[in-house]
Amino acid sequence: MAEGFARALAPREIQVYSAGTEPKQIHPLAIKAMKELGIDISVQRSKSLEEVPLEKIDLVVTLCGEAAESCPIFSKEIERLHWLLPDPVLAKGTEEEVLKTFREVRDNIHARVQELFSSMMNPQKRS
Repeated sequence: MAEGFARALAPREIQVYSAGTEPKQIHPLAIKAMKELGIDISVQRSKSLEEVPLEKIDLVVTLCGEAAESCPIFSKEIERLHWLLPDPVLAKGTEEEVLKTFREVRDNIHARVQELFSSMMNPQKRS
């Protein structure tokens, strides 16, 4: 979901990469939750860190949630933001209850991505 928002909201001059420590299929409820906002992530694929040109990276945003111990460590030259978000895949309940969790995480990511790009374009806003 974060990649979907980043690609949809990034200013033209910003290159977006996305990867995970354990690439897996995009969850169908993530696709559904994003489609509700008009963003199609069904063509995205989960990628490993080895597929990302780390030498081109200035900023890394990690979304490791409960798995913070598995978050990768990057060189000191790379700025890092950690957004402690729950993994909606771990939600329990009916499909509608789990979808509600996906929506909550989606909305949280959306707000954070908007704030991040806003602060990048207006550095005085960045904290």
